[in-house]
This record gives sequence, structure tokens and C-alpha cells, in this order.
Amino acid sequence: MTEKRAALVTGITGQDGAYLADLLLGKGYEVHGLARDVSGFDFGRLSQSAQREGRIHLHGCDLTDYAMFRNLVAEIRPGEIYNLAAQSHVPTSIAEPQVTSEINAKAPIRLMEAILDLGLDGHTRLFLAASSEIFGEAGGQILSEDSVMAPRNPYALSKYHSYVASQKFRKERGLFVVNGILFNHESPYRSPAFVTRKITLAVASTGNSAEPLRLGNLDARRDWGHARDYVEGMWLSLQRDVPDDYVFATGENHSVREFVELAFEATGRRVRWEGAGKDEIGFDADSGVRLVEVDPAFFRPSDIGATVGDSSKARAELNWQPRTNFAELVREMLVSDMARNG
Repeated sequence: MTEKRAALVTGITGQDGAYLADLLLGKGYEVHGLARDVSGFDFGRLSQSAQREGRIHLHGCDLTDYAMFRNLVAEIRPGEIYNLAAQSHVPTSIAEPQVTSEINAKAPIRLMEAILDLGLDGHTRLFLAASSEIFGEAGGQILSEDSVMAPRNPYALSKYHSYVASQKFRKERGLFVVNGILFNHESPYRSPAFVTRKITLAVASTGNSAEPLRLGNLDARRDWGHARDYVEGMWLSLQRDVPDDYVFATGENHSVREFVELAFEATGRRVRWEGAGKDEIGFDADSGVRLVEVDPAFFRPSDIGATVGDSSKARAELNWQPRTNFAELVREMLVSDMARNG
């Protein structure tokens, strides 16, 4: 690779894009970011040193427009491409399956075709962000790269299609493409549409509102890590001599209920639960104030009960490991949202 490497990051305005841009700038890359609306990129998310680097270039681009994207790749000639652009909200994928397929399945295939059409297959390495959702309901099984994949919703199905297509491009056409099978990863930059950020935003503002936090299945369990740790795995996976696929996960899971309890604990409050199922309510153990209610409207059809990943391959071959534990992740998100509230 050249001394001054160029990297292209699609979906740079999301949480992963921000952390990855900061990581790449810190390693001396010239970073190009793609998004439909690049005005949504928050430079304040970058470290102070990265903000001063001046090596980040933003491009407005719709990944469903193949000609536009191909022209940008031809102009930039990146040594590495990180495809983070996705419609990643499961309820939205159920409501808009066609849009989800266009962005999550068809766009990555067009991306791989562009690399080959431009003759960059010996120059450009590609990372595709896959998802633990492709495994479907595993019944508590610890999931690795070799586990059975049985996607259960349009989001998972679109990611699975991209995953399968990339393996064919790698094996049959020699493309250097890596799938990172990412288990749930969060951060203070997570969209409020996701339950973790919904919780921390609500807990951070409960002093200003009498409304209880309304949630779906409190017993759903997820393998939650920090996005900052996972983007390091993305980068490491493209530094190998031979491309392969890797699970990135913490190896432990926690319930939505635990997430709620830790968030309130960070503000000095303890949740007392009463009732069961859809009638369960969480009260402030000291004041008796109603803090949490279960709302059936937030239950997903065909929801996955629990996920937990086996990242031993990434740990062994990439020397990767998650650095932020579950309690630290919850506290960091909560403290950040409290700071935003002043």
C-alpha cells in the first residue's frame, strides 16, 4: 500500500462512521466519506487532533445510483472501502422491505461490481458490515462464523444476501472482501430509534418529565459491545494478507431489564419491579415514582430472544478484543446524554 492511504467510508454520518473516521485519521489516512446527506456528519465527534488533520472529504452520494458511486470510486481510487451504509432499524425494514433490500443487499453488490469494473481488485480491499441478525433465533447458542444462518426479518435477509454474494465475489472473482458479522454495538452516538439510546435519553431526562419510559420485551437479551471497539476490528480485518469473515462480539449477553437498571443506577436510583409480563412496572425503590412501563406496541413480530457471539477467531487471528464492558458502555451513554441535557 502507498505511504498515504486513502479510505472510503460509506454511511459516514452514523455512529460507526464517526468512530472509524477518527481511527483512520489517527493512522494517517486520507478519509473520504459518503452519505446521502453529508451535512449530517458531526465533526465534533472526532478527536481534537483528528479535527485539525484536514484529511476528511465528504461526498453526497446515493448508493442506489451506480453511475455516481462508480465515478467517485474511480476518482478516489481508495485502498480500503468500508461499507457501513445501511437501513439498520428492524421495525423500519418490516415496514419498508424494498428500500431495505436496495440499500443493504443490492448496493454492496454494485459496490463489488464497481471495484472489478474499474480494475481495482488488486488495489482496493473491501469491508462489509454484516449483522448478527443473519443467524436468526439461535435459542441461546453461542454463534460463530460457522453457525447456521436463518434470517427472520427483512433487515436480516438483506444482510444475508450481501454476505452470500460477497463470498462468491471473493472465491470466484478474487475480490479482497471481508464480512464483519457485528453483534449489537452501541455508543453515545447511537440513534434514538434504538432501544439502548432510547433508555439513556429517557433516564437522563426523567428529572424533567413525569412520563415513564415505555419499552417492549424487558427480557430480550443481546450481546452488546461498544462501537469504538468494533471499528478497530473492521480496520484490523483489512490488514490481513488473506480475506476472511469474522464475528465481532463480547461473548456475553444482557437483558433490556439489566440495561435499564444500570442506567438508573448511574443516576443514583434503584428500580423496583412489580407485576409480570405486559403488566410489569418499574418503580423508583425510594420514592415510588413510576419509572418504566411495558408497552405491547413495542413488541416485534418474530423477535429474537437472545444473541451471544463467539469472537475467538477475530481474537486469535486479528489480535482483537472488546475493551469496554457492559456496565462501562451503559454509564458512558448515560453520562453523555445527561451532559447534553445540561
